[in-house]
Amino acid sequence: MSSALRAESMPAAQPSPELIFDTLNAFQRSAALKAAIDLEVFTAIGDGNHTAAAIAKTCRASERGTRILCDYLTTIGLLTKQHGEYALTPDTAMFLNKQSRAYMGSAAGFLLSGGHLASFSRLTEAVRRGGTAMEEDGSVKPENPDWVEFARSMAPLFHMPAEMLAQLVKVRAQGQVKVLDIAAGHGLYGIAFARHTPGVEVTAVDWANVLEVAKENAQKAGIADRFRTIAGDAFQVDLGSGYDVALLTNILHHFDAPTNEKLLRKVQASLAPGGRAVILEFVPNADRVSPPRSAQFSLVMLANTPSGDAYTYPELERMCKSSGFSSTELHDLPPIEQVVIAHK
Repeated sequence: MSSALRAESMPAAQPSPELIFDTLNAFQRSAALKAAIDLEVFTAIGDGNHTAAAIAKTCRASERGTRILCDYLTTIGLLTKQHGEYALTPDTAMFLNKQSRAYMGSAAGFLLSGGHLASFSRLTEAVRRGGTAMEEDGSVKPENPDWVEFARSMAPLFHMPAEMLAQLVKVRAQGQVKVLDIAAGHGLYGIAFARHTPGVEVTAVDWANVLEVAKENAQKAGIADRFRTIAGDAFQVDLGSGYDVALLTNILHHFDAPTNEKLLRKVQASLAPGGRAVILEFVPNADRVSPPRSAQFSLVMLANTPSGDAYTYPELERMCKSSGFSSTELHDLPPIEQVVIAHK
């Protein structure tokens, strides 16, 4: 029998509501994970408490509630269960046990915050408008206090990519190297450059309230004497000049292309001859549906900004060229972001 005949004889897959049902209930997964983080369930299990009773006692929760929560976490792959005892998976042991140096549970404070969830609760209106339905320009409004929460809660997620970026973008080992960190937030990207190279001096630009978090992190990293700040709107303040590297990490996706070009022209002018702008972004392929996580980020921008987007590499390349950069190159920064290096 030919392959064509075999294909014709095979029954067609029956429509199933499973994906639709799972998606409608996806909020339950987020709620369960946040409850487990709040109660420090993963840390309790990591400390040797494996039964519902032992976990409940450590977490100061009811045994019934703990058992139901842990069973649910098992069904979605965040715990394992054998003979009535729960255990961490390799992922939860690494990232959700507070004893781990890679702990990232604090990210729930921002990703599941009231403001972030509210923007998605008005997504229908945002789709109609073509931009956020939240008041005052959503996440890009001046002095937005949500960015302080972002800087504190999300910082654990950025230690690894900051180290990887500093290793990818080589700077000279001798002499002074000036690094400009635009929309620095937690400051970890510029701090990583300073930690790797003694001659690096970082200038971080952000709102004054956010820069307090960056200064705390610079102090902890032992590079406070090489870390200065410029408070205010990166589009308005005097950035200075003579920088060897300008970091634009996860900022361009908040704005439309003309606005980005305005900022990039300003950054280009601040660079020394031969300087580089280092742009970290979620970069989807030209089809705009792959890879999934990069492509999905466009929806975050639709819900939270008036005109932001996840830009393809050709789009970012055009922005850089229109802003006076001579050439660009694209690099992967695992697991999900990409780096565009634009040369002056």
